Amino acid sequence: MSADVTTARLAAPSTTFSPLPLLRRAINANRSLLTSVGSLGFGFLLWEIAADLIVRDKLFLVAPSAVVVRIAQLLGTGELQHHIVASGLEFVIGFVIAAFVGVGVGLLMGTCKPARIALTPWVAAIYSTPLIALSPLLILWFGIGITSKVVVVFAVSVFPVLVNTQTGIEGADERLLEMARAFGANTRQTFTKVLLPAAVPFIVAGLRLGVGRGLVGVVAAELFGAREGLGFLITAASQVFDMGALFGAVVILALAGVLSTAAIRALEQRIAPWRGA
Repeated sequence: MSADVTTARLAAPSTTFSPLPLLRRAINANRSLLTSVGSLGFGFLLWEIAADLIVRDKLFLVAPSAVVVRIAQLLGTGELQHHIVASGLEFVIGFVIAAFVGVGVGLLMGTCKPARIALTPWVAAIYSTPLIALSPLLILWFGIGITSKVVVVFAVSVFPVLVNTQTGIEGADERLLEMARAFGANTRQTFTKVLLPAAVPFIVAGLRLGVGRGLVGVVAAELFGAREGLGFLITAASQVFDMGALFGAVVILALAGVLSTAAIRALEQRIAPWRGA
């Protein structure tokens, strides 16, 4: 009897739990995220080493650890939250308006030849103008409140979206257009089934470029006559040589750019899943 029980136990499959397969699957599923995090961690490590061992002067370069401490201090007083909300509101309003106007006008210029002929010289001229340099003039026109900041963000963000949208429409595959016409597709169907899907990657690229320009526009607008915002914090910190606060504001702006770009990529995956990861 005991021999039979022993034989059955030996023959039974092992049920020992091993976490390694689950860990491998988790790593494979999040490989891109882990790579990005590792890259950022390595960059901050180099920054820390350079600040502590090479430069050794906090007026020129502050270590990330000191920046984190200064950010925590500003968060504790509530000052940093106030500036983030102010800049965030200016950026979101200006960028959303720029996205809608840029996509709309870009689609119009890409599909309507008279509109393209009429608007191309204006777009080329204004796009080549250093709009950030005109920030003091825009603030003079619209005041030192939120309106002038929104106008600056809109002005610097709209043209990358517009130009990329127009390029995407004009770059649609002619063979697909001919096939759509051969199967009797009308203008609306050709636009929604061929032209718009072809323009999606270019629109996303324009939005990603617009995010960076918009964040720069926020800071540039807040450098002149502002009373709040991350640009104002950068100016105030530089005047008293508070390098921790200055770098902290810059890091927050960079983080906002990373998160905004990731959000746009997630939106692309939702509206254009055929584009892949």
